[in-house]
Amino acid sequence: MNPRITASLVLIGTCALWAFSFPLLKSIEQLGQRNAPGNSSLFLSTLLVACRFTCAAGLFLIGNGIRCRWRQRSRGDGGRPLSVRPTPLEWQQGLGIGIFGSLGLILQMDGLAYTEGSVSAFLTQGYAVLIPIWVTLTARRLPGWTVAGACLLVGLGAAVLAGVRWNHLHLGRGELETLAGSVLFAGQILWLERPQFAGNDSVRSTTVMFGAMALTAWPLAFALARDPHDIVKAVSSIEIASLFALLLFGCTLATFPLANHWQPKVTATQAGLLYCTEPVFTSVVCLFVPGWISKATGLNYPDEFVHLRLILGGSCILAANVWILLQPPPKPLDS
Repeated sequence: MNPRITASLVLIGTCALWAFSFPLLKSIEQLGQRNAPGNSSLFLSTLLVACRFTCAAGLFLIGNGIRCRWRQRSRGDGGRPLSVRPTPLEWQQGLGIGIFGSLGLILQMDGLAYTEGSVSAFLTQGYAVLIPIWVTLTARRLPGWTVAGACLLVGLGAAVLAGVRWNHLHLGRGELETLAGSVLFAGQILWLERPQFAGNDSVRSTTVMFGAMALTAWPLAFALARDPHDIVKAVSSIEIASLFALLLFGCTLATFPLANHWQPKVTATQAGLLYCTEPVFTSVVCLFVPGWISKATGLNYPDEFVHLRLILGGSCILAANVWILLQPPPKPLDS
């Protein structure tokens, strides 16, 4: 199969898995509020980011050590020893995408407290438009009609899917923070595809990324905690541990390494459009997963329903991605 098509399908698959993180995170936050009442939703969200990526970094560090030893044994004593230590370029890549990603998540979560969820969902997809604009400015070449048309379709689909009420769309604190988060997500995508990182080991750079995201989130979590003991109380229950394990293994360890490895095989513009399939999958997942979680945990988290917005908005986003996939491979300077 064409490597570009393979990479695109893998990225769509990661978006499908990331979709499960929304009901999982929302359920864990509700349980955390029950365990440590009085804390803000931003504290709980930031604490989850810190815990999630701390565990991911630790497991990846151990796994990378095992991987290096196994490869060393499989090829015999000859050859240069394999190292778990990241190279300078892997440190640079991992720190960049980690800092962009963690700050983007924090801004997005804080902005959600000051604007409607539908507006946040719509504005977050702004990186699909910001990336081709950046590529156009840096390459000094206008995007083709396919890219421009696909961006318009994605923007329309995101607006329909989110159910944006245009009379409520104004630039207050929430909207500005969400837009800033979208800019950082665009920076994360663009940073990952930089040519000098082409020879990096994606496992080592992903380990650095996980560590950077954890170190960015922990100070904010402690600063936002109503009481230092709430750091432990908020996540201390069997229900939270079970949901967190699903979040960690299904939506983190199984997705971010794949995204970091395969995204550079497509253009940043195409990656931005592919990532816009995540809210489509999220809408589908929320049709049945919240009910399952509610039965297992006793939460009042009802399933959502199929609506015309899901069909129309999702169709626009999926059509845009099919359109961009069917175009011939771009020339080196095209986006």
